[in-house]
Amino acid sequence: MKTVWIIDAAYLFKYGKAHPFDYLKLKSEIVRLNGGPIYESYYLNSTPDPATDAQNAFHTWVKSAAPKGPKFRVQLYKLKDTHSTCPACNHQFDRQVQKGVDVGIATLIIKLAAQNVYERLILSAGDGDFEDAISYVKSELHKEVWVSGSQANLSADLQSYADNVLWLEDMSAVIDK
Repeated sequence: MKTVWIIDAAYLFKYGKAHPFDYLKLKSEIVRLNGGPIYESYYLNSTPDPATDAQNAFHTWVKSAAPKGPKFRVQLYKLKDTHSTCPACNHQFDRQVQKGVDVGIATLIIKLAAQNVYERLILSAGDGDFEDAISYVKSELHKEVWVSGSQANLSADLQSYADNVLWLEDMSAVIDK
C-alpha cells in the first residue's frame, strides 16, 4: 500500500523532551507497522530566521537517506513574534510561535490525497485542528488514515477518524535513545 507519513515536528519534539527517542528507530518501526516501505516522509517545522547552526545541521541530517538519516522531506516555516500577557499576574512578555505549519500540514494532507500520491496516510500530530482535513480525505477521497502520537495529548477528534492509532508509548522499547 502506497503510504505517506507527515510529521508535525513540534509535536514530536515536545514528546521527545519527556521521552527521548531516535528518529531512525522511529522510522524503522513505522515502516514495520506499515507492513512495507513509506513512499514519502514529510517533516514540517518552524525555525527562527536565521536558523541556528544546530537546527541547520539537524534538518540536513533528517533529509539524509539511510543508513545515515531517516530521509524526510523538510518543509520549514518562519516563527513570528507575539506579545502576550500572563492572565495570572499580568506580566507582559514576548515569545516566538509557529506560523503556517498547521496550514502547511493540512494542505499537504489534502493536496497529496487529491493527487492520489497515497492510499494510506500516517500523521504524527496531535492537534484536533486537522480533523476537517482528515475527514475530507477519508470520506471524500477514500484514503486510509493512521495517526501516531502520545496517549497524553493525541486529540480524540483525530483518534475518532483513525483507521489505526500508533501510540508512541507502545513503541518506546524500540525507539527510545
